[in-house]
Amino acid sequence: MAPTAVVAALPLDAIGRTPGTGAERSLRWVLTHMVDEYARHLGQADILREAVDGRTGE
Repeated sequence: MAPTAVVAALPLDAIGRTPGTGAERSLRWVLTHMVDEYARHLGQADILREAVDGRTGE
């Protein structure tokens, strides 16, 4: 099943377990964590780009 199909099929309070530790996480937690990580990495890439070309963001 594709990841988008899983997200569409499950409620946000659906619980799963992490592969390494077996810790319980809700789908809501996973999606929030992914957005947070994505934003953090975009911020780091923006800093690198500013260092290279000197152009600042808005």
